[in-house]
Order: sequence, then structure tokens, then C-alpha cells
Amino acid sequence: MASKFLGGLTKDEYTALTQKLHSIQDGKCYICRKDIDLDLHNTNIDHVIPLANKGKDSEDNFALTHESCNKSKQDADLKVARALAQLTEIKRRIADGELGTDTSETASLKHVFEHIGGGKYSLHYKTEGNTFSYTLSEMNDEKIYKVPIFTDGLSGEKTVFIELPVEYLYHDELINPRGINSSISLLVKEFYQKNPQLHLSLARVDADKIKIFDGQHKAVAQLLLGQRKLLVRLFISPDIDRLITTNTNAGSKLRQIAFDKSIMRQLHDTLYADRIRKYQQDHHLEENDYTFSEQQLVEYFKGEANIKKYINDSAKHQITHSMDNKLRTFIDFEGRAKELPISYNAFEKTVLARFLDSKRILKTPINYRMDEGKNPREIEQKQIIRLLNIIAEEIYIDKFNPEIGVYRIENKIIDGKDADFSDEHLAAYRISKEEIMYNWMLWLKKVIENYFSNTGKMYEQGSEFQIEFDEQLWANITNFIRNLIKLPLWKNRDMACTVFSGKNNYDYWKMVFETGSNPDGVKVLAQPLNYIEMIKA
Repeated sequence: MASKFLGGLTKDEYTALTQKLHSIQDGKCYICRKDIDLDLHNTNIDHVIPLANKGKDSEDNFALTHESCNKSKQDADLKVARALAQLTEIKRRIADGELGTDTSETASLKHVFEHIGGGKYSLHYKTEGNTFSYTLSEMNDEKIYKVPIFTDGLSGEKTVFIELPVEYLYHDELINPRGINSSISLLVKEFYQKNPQLHLSLARVDADKIKIFDGQHKAVAQLLLGQRKLLVRLFISPDIDRLITTNTNAGSKLRQIAFDKSIMRQLHDTLYADRIRKYQQDHHLEENDYTFSEQQLVEYFKGEANIKKYINDSAKHQITHSMDNKLRTFIDFEGRAKELPISYNAFEKTVLARFLDSKRILKTPINYRMDEGKNPREIEQKQIIRLLNIIAEEIYIDKFNPEIGVYRIENKIIDGKDADFSDEHLAAYRISKEEIMYNWMLWLKKVIENYFSNTGKMYEQGSEFQIEFDEQLWANITNFIRNLIKLPLWKNRDMACTVFSGKNNYDYWKMVFETGSNPDGVKVLAQPLNYIEMIKA
């Protein structure tokens, strides 16, 4: 809504107001809080509270911003926009190596705490009867605070409700390593509008550190709005296995939240590690003794229906989140991003399901031939990661631009607004669609199986990656992917309104690859795929 006040100012009056706001704001942009140089930067004057939200059209409701910040702001209300701009800055700092240890990490509560100076101190506390006493001595507060301890009648878990400064709070990456998803903007608005969220963040005591394991998005929203203290429900000496199981069930059986599948994998990875430790303890084994097999674990924990899933999900997690996996930079783990080409759902269905046999449990010891580098799980992990890296290098790295992303790509072509992205970007986007990726992965598996058959190598179905590949097979795989991405259809922009105009099913692309034509008889490929020809250099 246009400002009558600003519209009525002369050029000199507008300049004077700009200079006045610049001085009031200490020369900082209201949104990003970085310096404004009036000689170098283009600026805007905007309402802090929008007129549509009953903000005043007067000087005391104006703020000065960089023009670029104002154009790209994520909310009409400048206070909300300023909060969300912090998250953009946090993501930049992660990418530049200023926060965390991995520049490809998704921003999480951990990074927010690090950005604002949280997560510094351990909490000094003691419990006496039903009282929890603590001090905040590191912040020069020697007062002894006391709060009542509540004991849950069913689980027996003891908890307290406690408000703590951010300096005493940490992100619990063990129980809930989720990153921040796009819904955070909605929570920021809710808190800003003074609508309290009814579910508190949950935390636990771990080696005197207070770690938030649930409700981290609510915590992030409050922190972005400038809160320096958070009210949490704190679990004292909790049963960690119970908390992990409860958090897992909340995202699967109970569907309390839309739990990301990759996070489920990590939780199962944690539960698998816990079962290994318990097996060692129950059999009086040393911590480094892994002379038992996956099959023995399954038999020992036969009362647990999920133990096989824990084992297989651990293998999947180790591959997906390995620091050596170059493809993970292009996987959307949150499920809502518009920047990344491969959804985690597609990655799971096309790669993990294709190359890892979920029913295969090994009978050899967990540490079998590990000292020789011949352990089947290690070989499997190493080789699948090598495959993922070939895919990343041939299709995505220096070709797909996350700043352009995937949003409305085909529509931009149809509208003639596609000059900003390359043919390589378009090809990477198209070949990453789930129904397409599913089918070309089938052909890639045929390349591997065909090589084993032709060379007379014996293998059990689903165990191919546990047998070391010859370099010739790696050359075949690389050639196949190179020839696949060179197919003209991926870069043909005329197909935006035909072949790529909507989502087609798996059978559609199965027919295209097998016959060269779609179900309507329209020619899509010059000829059907022939993996014997495609493995040639």
C-alpha cells in the first residue's frame, strides 16, 4: 500500500528523512543490520509495520533499508523480515565456513546458537527430593534458583520447567539432528504476533549441558526475534533410549510431525549403535570387540521387530551423510527446498532402494577382514559413494546452479524467461525427476549386472556393491552416465510444453527408454537406450 506521507514529500524533504533515519539507525540497514553508505547504496524508506496491518503512515513507523534488502524481504512487516534475514546470514556464514565444520550443512538450531553466542556454559545444578536447584554463576548471577521436580506417573521420567539464558542451551544432534525448514517463517510470524505456541521445547541434561531435542523450530523462531531466554521442559537423567524411541515414533507411527526420512535413518543409526553396545555388555565383550554378526544381533533382539531396519538404515545413513559423498550437496533433505534438484524421497527410491538390499543381513562378524580393507559393509559404502561422486561430477558439479534452483523451470522456458540458466542446469534438473531417475538407475544397475555376468563373477542378488569392482566396470559406469546426460532431450527447450510439461509416471519413462517414444507414440529419443552402446567412451 502506497504511503501518502512519503508521496507528499519534496525531493529535499525525502533526502532529509533518509539522513535522519540513517542517523537514528546508526547507519545500519533495518533489515540486514549491515552498514548503509548513502553515497554508494540505493536505499528505500518503508513502513516498519505495514499499513495493511494498521501501521501508521508517519515518521515514527518508517525505517531505512538497502533497496536490495527491501526488494528481497521475506515478509511485509520489517520486524519479521529482519528476523528472517538473520537466518539468511546464518546460511551464508555456514557456506563460508564461519559456522559449524561442514559448509554443506543445513542450518540448524546448533548454528543459530553459535551465531547469537549461545551454547557456552554447563549448568551447575543439584537435586534434593523434589527440588531442582541451580545457579548461573558464569553470567555473574550467584542467586540459587529452585524449581519443583515433576515425576511422570507412567514413564517415571523426572522433569522440571525452567527458563534458561541461551548461553546455557545447546542443540541435541543425537536425538534430533533436523535442520531448519521453510515453515520457520510461519512460526516467526506467530510469535511476533504474540500468539504463544502451546508446546514447549523439550531438553535433557547430558553431561551438565542442556540440550534441546524437540521443538527446535519454536526455539529458533524465538531466537530470531531476539529472545535471549527460553522456557523448556527439562528431562533429568532420562532414559535416552526411551527418548529416541519416542521421538522416532512421533515422526512415524504417530505422525505428530512430518518427520524427514533422512532423520529417521539417523535415529535408527543411533538405535543400532545402542543395540551393539547392549549386546557387548550382555555378552561381557570389550567396547572394541565386534566379533559378532548382524545375524547374531537379529537373533538376540528377536523380540524387536525393527532391528533389521535399524541395521539397514544405519548402512543407508552412513552412505548418505558421509563427508566423502559429493552428491549430498544436491539432495533436498527437508522436502520443501526450491534450490536443490534431488528430493530425498527420490534419492531413497532410486539409489538407496536400488543398490542396498534392505533384506540382506550379514552372517560374517561385523569386523570381518576390516584390517585388510575387505569388510563387505565398508566395501559397499566406499563403492556406492564412489558411484554417487561420479554422478555428482558428471551431472551436477559446476553445472547445476542452486541459486537458480528448480522452481518453475519449465514454466520459465514456456514464458521465455529462461535466459538465466544454462543447458547443463536444465539437463541436471530434468534428469533428477523421481520418475526419470528411477528408470535410468534401472539401466545403470543393468550395466553392473551385465559386467558381472560377462566376466563370470558370482554374486548374490543385492550384494553387488559388497564385491570390489574392476576398474573397467568403473569406466563402463562413467561412460554410461556421460552418454546419458548428453542425450539431446535433457537440453531440448521445445519439450518444456510437451514431454516435460507435467509429472509423468514411472511407466511413461520406462517406455521412452525402451522404445524411444512415449505412450502417445511421440518420438522422444532418436533410438531406444542400449546400455552396451552407452558404456563405450
